Amino acid sequence: MFCRSRFSRVFVSVCLALIVAVSAVCSAAADCGDGDVWLVSTRRLPGICRVPATANFDVEHRVDGRWMSADLAELLGDSSRPLVIFIHGNRYESHDAKAQGVAVARRLEAQGSFATPPRTVVFSWPSQQQGGLIASSRDNYRRSYADGHYLARLLGDVSPEQPVAIIGYSFGGTIAVGAIEDLVAADRDPSRGVAPWVGRPGRTHLVLVAPAIRHDALAPRGPFAAATSGIDRLTLVINSSDLALKMFPHLDPHRGTDALGVVGMPRRWLPGSVEFAATDAANIVGRKHAFPLYLESSTLARRIIAGAVAGLAAE
Repeated sequence: MFCRSRFSRVFVSVCLALIVAVSAVCSAAADCGDGDVWLVSTRRLPGICRVPATANFDVEHRVDGRWMSADLAELLGDSSRPLVIFIHGNRYESHDAKAQGVAVARRLEAQGSFATPPRTVVFSWPSQQQGGLIASSRDNYRRSYADGHYLARLLGDVSPEQPVAIIGYSFGGTIAVGAIEDLVAADRDPSRGVAPWVGRPGRTHLVLVAPAIRHDALAPRGPFAAATSGIDRLTLVINSSDLALKMFPHLDPHRGTDALGVVGMPRRWLPGSVEFAATDAANIVGRKHAFPLYLESSTLARRIIAGAVAGLAAE
């Protein structure tokens, strides 16, 4: 049985680093606007193994500091606005996901220069802890694959002309690349019921922050290799000192691969047309695994926001 040794006690203590800090990231700009912020939640939806024909997402819109019930048609009704989708990581309650999404939107408002302001969407998935820390983390890792299919369903309904940026943190990286892989596969299999993604007029930018995903995910023979043909830019922010990510091989002992968020990846794995930038945040963030630390750093926040929205839409 797993967790019977001194190593297991170390594993438990390190996994505590997965506890998400949800302090106000925009405290220095408490009066800054939130922008146009929405929530799409899969927390009430079951696990799935392929892109669904439909999905009954819970949708909310933040209006004057309050979250109000909304619908998907409303969210997708304005294709003139670029979409910036934030996907959180492990051990997030619903209110944590909302708080972090608002922090991302505030950074966009503070640092972006837009002809057309983007619409920020918080993709909230059921990553809250249930049961023991180790078992819950493993369950949530498996669940992240299902939520990649749900995100593909959402993106499959986005207008082809609408620019899209996805910021995936920790397990959110698995969801992001899984969704794009699904969308690329739809080009070869129309029965999946989503619009073709490769060659769409709107640009697609992907930002992975401390991604808790296999280091070879985007390798030519990796599990998500096809996703590289569905993006125009990849911005990778790793942390080679992240203690929690260094335990990633033990989430799936049968595979035992390192995390992309620790070891990074080479440029040659991407098509020549894909813009690529990589940063190691170890000297700034240290050994902790917490998204707010990335937004609290002006250097890292600029790289994340620029990776997402610089050149995303015509000025």
